[in-house]
Amino acid sequence: MSLYSWIAVIVLVVCVAGQQFYLYRVGAETKKREELFKIVTENAADMIAVVDVKGNRLYNSPAYKRILGYSPAELGETSAFEQIHPDDRLKVLEAAQQARATGVGRKLEYRIRHKNGTWRILESLAGTIRGDNGEVTKLVIVNRDVTDRKQAEEQAAHNSLHDGMTGLPNRRLFLERLQNLFARTQRNPDHQYALLVADLDGFKVFNDTMGSAVGDRVILEIGRRLGACLRDEDLLCRPQNDTGIRHSVLSRLGGDEFTILLERISDPSDAMRVGQRILGAVSALLMVEGRELRTSASVGIALSTSAHSRAEELLHEADVAMRRAKALGGGRCEVFDEAMHARAVSRLKLEADLREAMEKRQFRLYYQPIVNLKSGQIQAFETLLRWQHPQQGLISPQKFMSVAEDRGLLVSIGQWVLVQACRQLQAWRTEFPELEHLGISVNLSAGQWADPDLLHSVTTALGKTEIEPRMLHLEIAEKIAASNPKLSLNALANLKRLGVGVILDNFGTANLSLVELNQFSLAALKIARFLIHEMMTDRKTSDAVDLILLLAEKLRLNVIAEGLENSRQRDRLRQVGCNFGQGYLFAHPLEANAAAELLRQQKSASQAKAAGQS
Repeated sequence: MSLYSWIAVIVLVVCVAGQQFYLYRVGAETKKREELFKIVTENAADMIAVVDVKGNRLYNSPAYKRILGYSPAELGETSAFEQIHPDDRLKVLEAAQQARATGVGRKLEYRIRHKNGTWRILESLAGTIRGDNGEVTKLVIVNRDVTDRKQAEEQAAHNSLHDGMTGLPNRRLFLERLQNLFARTQRNPDHQYALLVADLDGFKVFNDTMGSAVGDRVILEIGRRLGACLRDEDLLCRPQNDTGIRHSVLSRLGGDEFTILLERISDPSDAMRVGQRILGAVSALLMVEGRELRTSASVGIALSTSAHSRAEELLHEADVAMRRAKALGGGRCEVFDEAMHARAVSRLKLEADLREAMEKRQFRLYYQPIVNLKSGQIQAFETLLRWQHPQQGLISPQKFMSVAEDRGLLVSIGQWVLVQACRQLQAWRTEFPELEHLGISVNLSAGQWADPDLLHSVTTALGKTEIEPRMLHLEIAEKIAASNPKLSLNALANLKRLGVGVILDNFGTANLSLVELNQFSLAALKIARFLIHEMMTDRKTSDAVDLILLLAEKLRLNVIAEGLENSRQRDRLRQVGCNFGQGYLFAHPLEANAAAELLRQQKSASQAKAAGQS
């Protein structure tokens, strides 16, 4: 309470306790009390009122005009209950009767109508005034407007249970509803339900490349579409003998993941039907900032028909089914089964092992040479990541990269790879100072490419190892570069200013326009492995490789052919002007010591050749 409000209450309490306060009593002492009361009430921030036992207004402080908009004349024309909300009048009347009967008022909240028609919430405390016979004749009421505070409390309560972006129920509220539904079904097994988990396909890459602002727009639109396609009145095809009302509850767990609870399904096909509707809603053309985008989703379905001991098990099963849908190419629905359960257990173990690998530094780097096709000399090494698992042995990235990305480990792993690769190159340059041209390339993930700290990470790696920027090349997949050309142009320009070259990896697999390619500051193109593999047997593929080489010549870019396995491929590429090659023809990925030995053999062969010519 404000200072004035407390003064008012103290004055009222003193007067009531002494049973000496009467507004209309004539006398010098009463007049002084009335003057003091007037001073206090007219300057109080809260509203102070005096009413008789019938609810007639005897006095209202000026704060009523400021807070509720009513003049004293307007208030005098109505009873004290006139502006009170109809639903709250009974509890106010009961509180007034209790105060008259006991002489003690209790604090309560009720709604009262503002002159503009809106409802305000008041916190009220009543005191009593007794007459000469000891009976209560009047009530003195102090009212405080707590509307803003109550709205803030309600908003805070709402925010704790709802997603701040979409307004949908969040993970906490979803889990509460899932638990309640699980408990009801435990009591009545005939009431079956389904849980669907929907996750956008490739959204992380999209968000990293297009930017979070565009990603947020997509999430908002997808949330709206999901809500629109989950109308209760036509959600499912009802059996003729089913008159019960089904409900669907849509929630956003975070990121691009949504859940749908379907109550009282009669058959698993009901859930699949809803899943198909979700796929259709998500895949419809999407316009964001004037650009046409298409998205797809993977939907996992778990049914309460299985035996579950905890509600969370159902969520885990739906998540496993969703991941299977993604593994099968996305844009589809999958229902959990026992075989999926076994795979789920295996993935959980892989996730745990991956966290341990980070802690115990079980990652290893291998190096595959990039060879000059004309001279046969090693031009550079591509850095390749491997996981030395204590039980499973050497694991390739294809088996753990998706898990690392899901768990947010890929960027930190990539930074470690960058520093270690630069250190290894510096060690080779120290041992082979004559190899001034020797460089090293490091692959970047979509997350690293979109990371605002990419330039800082590269600069830090160069600074720690003291290698020249020209010796380092970063490889980025064409698909990632093409997904957000504006981001790629900015990143490439920054790296060029630093002196670091960029190789466009897996070239020929994405829809990068010639205009965008011409604008990119690239050092080389790396032809996709499958093109090299098929060019000797397929005329169209061979022509495609020729076109890439012609394009690179016009753009003054070097070309690296990836996946060379035999001399026929090498000779064919050398004839049409390809600069460099990489593949098993020259060497498998090697540990650092084996790569150094390859450099020593090359050095010895060069020295022997020079000695023979002399």
